[in-house]
Amino acid sequence: MSAPLPLTEYCAQASTWDADRSEQAARSARLAWRVALAACLCVLLLGAALVALLPLKRVEPFLIRIDSRTGVVAEVPPYTGHEQFSRAIARYFLMRYVSVCERFDYALARADYRQCGAFNSAPLNQALYARWNPANPRSPLNVHRDGGTVSVRIEAVSFLGAALGGGHLAQVRFERIVHAPGGARERREHWIATIGYRFGTPARAARLRRWNPLAFEVTALELAPEVLGPAGHPRR
Repeated sequence: MSAPLPLTEYCAQASTWDADRSEQAARSARLAWRVALAACLCVLLLGAALVALLPLKRVEPFLIRIDSRTGVVAEVPPYTGHEQFSRAIARYFLMRYVSVCERFDYALARADYRQCGAFNSAPLNQALYARWNPANPRSPLNVHRDGGTVSVRIEAVSFLGAALGGGHLAQVRFERIVHAPGGARERREHWIATIGYRFGTPARAARLRRWNPLAFEVTALELAPEVLGPAGHPRR
């Protein structure tokens, strides 16, 4: 058994032990504050990152339309209260062009033929002349000689971007309703028109400017049946 330490030496060792304990507690407190500050800094950085990512995580609802007869699915673009002026004008002329060029009524045939020609480029006008030529058995003048008519219902217009060789490209989905004379049952056909277009210089003729004041010109046209079947064969 060791001899007891002198009182002065015992007090010196006790004060050293107490100082060590106090220093250890201070170090633990400093470490705890550093960890807490680092955690707060991480939380602030995480919150800033989430705020910066909020525009990328928006939920944008969209409307899907399903044709009850064909089952074709198409997205309906939302209207936000404003639209680009050029796109709104292009949509109007695309719908007008398809409606005028694809319908047929003998009473309006002459005016529709001229108005359709006011939108066409020179090559398309040659194709239009060949199609309407009375010598062509497939001419609307011969096909509907019995008094039948054709009406058009536009279903959707989609813009596809720039076209090869300049201009723009769009697709128009539409329905042709063929009305037979005498109240017979009508025939419905679904078509897709892929149209290349541009805006050029207005014509000098007042008659052409009346129909096409902004010089909307169709440079390319491709028609295809949307639903293949006995009533949906290409006409061109």
